[in-house]
Amino acid sequence: MRYTIGLFAHKESTMHSDELNARIISRGKEFFAAIAGEKPSLFDKGAWMGKVMDWCMQNDQFKVRMFRFVDVFPSLTTSRLLTEHVREYFGNEEEMPAFMATGAKVAGMLGSLGGAVLNRLLTSNIEEMARQFIIGENTREAVKSLKRLRNQGFAAVMDVLGEATLSEEEAESYTNTYLELLEALKQEQVCWQGLPGTGGDPGLDWGHSPKVNVAVKPTALFCLANPQDFEGSVTVILNRLRRIFLKVRELNGFLCIDMESYRHKEITLEVFRRLKLEHPDYPSLGIALQAYLRDTDRDLDALLAWAEQHGLSISIRLVKGAYWDFETVRARQNGWEIPVWTIKAESDAAFERQARKILAHHRVCHFACASHNIRTVSAVLELARELQVPEERYEFQVLYGMAEPVRKGILKVAGRIRLYCPYGSMVPGMGYLVRRLLENTANESFLRRSFAGDAEIEQLLEDPAVTAERAHAAREAGPKKVRTGTGGLPPFRNEAMVDFTRAGHRDAFPAHIARVRSLLGRTYPLYIGGREVATNDLQSSVNPNRPAEVVGQVCQAGTKEVGDAIHAATAAFPAWRDTDPRTRAQYLLKAAGAARGRIFELAAWQVLEIGKQWDQAYADVAEAIDFLEYYAREMARLGEPQRIGHAPGELNHYFYEPRGVAAVIAPWNFPLAISMGMASAAIVTGNCVVFKPSGLTPVIGWQLVELFREAGLPAGVFNYTPGRSPVMGDFLVDHPDISLIAFTGSVETGLRIIERAAKVHPGQAFVKRVIAEMGGKNAIIIDDDADLDEAVPHVLISAFGFQGQKCSACSRVIVLEAVYDRFVQRLVAMARATRVGPAEDPGCYLGAVADEQARQKINDYIAIGKREGVLLYESQLPDGDGYFVPMTIIGGVRPEHRIAREEIFGPVLAIMRVNDFDQALQWANSTRFALTGGVFSRSPEHLTKARREFRVGNLYLNRNITGALVERQPFGGAGMSGGGTKAGGTDYLLHFMDPRVTTENTMRRGFAPVEADDDWVE
Repeated sequence: MRYTIGLFAHKESTMHSDELNARIISRGKEFFAAIAGEKPSLFDKGAWMGKVMDWCMQNDQFKVRMFRFVDVFPSLTTSRLLTEHVREYFGNEEEMPAFMATGAKVAGMLGSLGGAVLNRLLTSNIEEMARQFIIGENTREAVKSLKRLRNQGFAAVMDVLGEATLSEEEAESYTNTYLELLEALKQEQVCWQGLPGTGGDPGLDWGHSPKVNVAVKPTALFCLANPQDFEGSVTVILNRLRRIFLKVRELNGFLCIDMESYRHKEITLEVFRRLKLEHPDYPSLGIALQAYLRDTDRDLDALLAWAEQHGLSISIRLVKGAYWDFETVRARQNGWEIPVWTIKAESDAAFERQARKILAHHRVCHFACASHNIRTVSAVLELARELQVPEERYEFQVLYGMAEPVRKGILKVAGRIRLYCPYGSMVPGMGYLVRRLLENTANESFLRRSFAGDAEIEQLLEDPAVTAERAHAAREAGPKKVRTGTGGLPPFRNEAMVDFTRAGHRDAFPAHIARVRSLLGRTYPLYIGGREVATNDLQSSVNPNRPAEVVGQVCQAGTKEVGDAIHAATAAFPAWRDTDPRTRAQYLLKAAGAARGRIFELAAWQVLEIGKQWDQAYADVAEAIDFLEYYAREMARLGEPQRIGHAPGELNHYFYEPRGVAAVIAPWNFPLAISMGMASAAIVTGNCVVFKPSGLTPVIGWQLVELFREAGLPAGVFNYTPGRSPVMGDFLVDHPDISLIAFTGSVETGLRIIERAAKVHPGQAFVKRVIAEMGGKNAIIIDDDADLDEAVPHVLISAFGFQGQKCSACSRVIVLEAVYDRFVQRLVAMARATRVGPAEDPGCYLGAVADEQARQKINDYIAIGKREGVLLYESQLPDGDGYFVPMTIIGGVRPEHRIAREEIFGPVLAIMRVNDFDQALQWANSTRFALTGGVFSRSPEHLTKARREFRVGNLYLNRNITGALVERQPFGGAGMSGGGTKAGGTDYLLHFMDPRVTTENTMRRGFAPVEADDDWVE
């Protein structure tokens, strides 16, 4: 198991002795008594914000709409946008809560001025909400607020908002904001009296703590921070963080490196360790740890051991964690173990457990206890007392704008409290504001239960380890939700995605690439009727990033060998057709197991033979496994004859049978996934396969042979016949014994196959069926209220992931006028931060394209684009002889331009400017393709309209448009994108079979058997 540290493994060290727990509860009761009658301002129902919070806690549907509205609010820059969104999110006046309806009614009464009035009302109130949690929008405001807080006896840690940097320019701006802030504080701190404490230096806060304290989110220092490129991310972050830290040292200040999402945890820890080792004698450098992460016990032990080993003094700011929902949802989406505790009390218990450990190591570790929970604060005070921890070795921290009674109480009993104070502009502040609102309206929020609920003090002060045990017991005793599968198989689950937060996954790629590289240059035979067949006609497969590197020499099939393969498949068909569908399904499951055991090796072959980046290569293999697992279950479902009809005296059954021999003609861009999807669908439905892999990826195609061999598939059911097109392909398509052709590739080749398959040849006993998945000219619409922090990186990966060589790739971005300039500026800036180079280098965003022919074609389209539109960005190319083309972005494109109509299949993106959403939809639908599309919008009405009118096979809302998953997003389009089939969907296997019906007259001599359902009544 990934997480070896569990709740009960820490039971002994978590639960306190009865005596200590009694002291904690007693102190907690004293604390509650001291603040009796007080209430945090966010729960004050006399203020607009208090009314919002109260309504949100009463109405979950309103809560979702309100928080989403707060999120989009800064983008609503006109009265029209504001009034439209108010109506879309909250309905008409009679549907709104009273505190909003009054403002809406006044606005409505004022006619044309209504929008402006409503704008002012909402702007004032939402800005008031933001200011509740944000200390200032600029340095001047922040410094002024700091003075006020210090006069009240509170120290502060400053945090700059805006961690969603998308370019080097934005990361540099974020860095400079800290430097400007620190320069301003340098002047100010001279005038500040040290906050009172016991002994020590009167020029310091509390006699021992720096007056200037800042927290930095490390990912904001590098827009492409990614655990896949672990070393590159650490290096770039450190380069900028050093500048901030040197300025902090100049002020004799304190720097805390904040912990963000779990994805960047290991990067953050490594940045801290390296920076600390560069400044081993400077004590005022710390890191935040999140108690809600299951890893934190292990990470804390490692940090403390590391500090003792190197003789270092460190500081740890322990928080509960603010991204619980995000971490939980993301893990479930990707098939990973959930990295956070799933019961709130587990996080509270972990915090106390970890606090004890930090306090016990106070000689090497200063402790910042960051919590609003009175039980937690009381526990830390009593633990410190029990462990005789000096006051200068620990302090308390709470968030600015929250829990005012708690912070006053801590100041009174401890004298050392620091407020965590975010500052910055309104737009990035909205994300922070929404997190705070979610936190405080959650059912299990301590502040909500304490100040806006009816929880008893005894409940609030209970040992969380006891609470967690009780919750676990209730969970175990409760009803279990058990998903049942089909045909006795477990339910289908997508193969887990690669997780580069795990060192094992990061290290696996270089190791397997090296291993695969040692196998390059081998000769691969054909595979016909269960035997390897060599030919003298060899074709080299090369690494597109290093064309001199030969991946393998592959025997080519001629018409004789293809004919032999068809004959072998035809001979094997009767027995395979009559094999029980569940038995056929088992072969797929065995092949899936074989692929799962080789997943990193199979991915490494893709890195070298076709130039897929690590994550793209792994995803391709995972999708192949998904096809095998899913189609096995689907066949178990479809393989059972279905009773139809209700008439007495007859028995009707509906069932399916395979068509015969299937020609599977595969593409190179998803060389394992799509090949396996088409082949496994044909095989499990009872057909036999003649497989023609792409000439660019025949070695990966050979892996299907190995996987099916390992599964024990009978001879002749799967035949591997790479060959030169179009001669070999035409022969395969035209052959009279081929009854079914499954093809994925270009529209030109697909239409050629459809046309040739329509002709009936001598000896042909059936009408051939063609399953064709072809190209796309896919568009993403950027609405005028879109979240550009989300839209820009999603467009970039949609357009340039795997060099844009996906039929689902974004090749057009249609942007509304209001946000066009800002979107383009940020997209180009982020593109400029990327690097082009070999796919095996995890720091390279873009690699080589498939071959020289593709490079020439793409360069020709780039030249066309430069003539038709305006070149916005063209990347530099690396040295070397790989098939590299530049990442290219072209603006000023209209629907009639060739680069807006023709599939390019490369890293070329056209940007189109439109006046409104209706025009955007019209332009999006203006091509002959209908494969994928996307919309970034926070307008509920526009999203609904897109669902109805954006006519593509797969529409993605507020996310990237590539990476469809089996079962969750069955994939395929219409128009010139294909015949309307959906790979990985519930009806895909039906295309590989013919339906049959049998009807039996059960009437004999005037009577018929009584059937179980014969008592039906009309």
